[in-house]
Amino acid sequence: MNIYPDFGALGDNTTLQTVIGALLTFVLVTAVLTMLISGITWAIATANGNHTTATKARTGLLVALGAATLAGAGITWLNWLIALGDQL
Repeated sequence: MNIYPDFGALGDNTTLQTVIGALLTFVLVTAVLTMLISGITWAIATANGNHTTATKARTGLLVALGAATLAGAGITWLNWLIALGDQL
């Protein structure tokens, strides 16, 4: 007996995939821009001796890195679960 998710029951499956793809692209582009801005701010603040701003910029960089990692890991995990469901 094969048990698998019935994506056809959602109606227009391509629309859902398009929306999820667009949201993932938005998250990744925003994360990269945040990393770029935070990295530049961190470098300038450290060079000028403003350690409070450097700490906040470093935190922003790490949060953006975490968001990008979670977005990529979420898609990977979902694909793994779908592949696992096909094997049952």
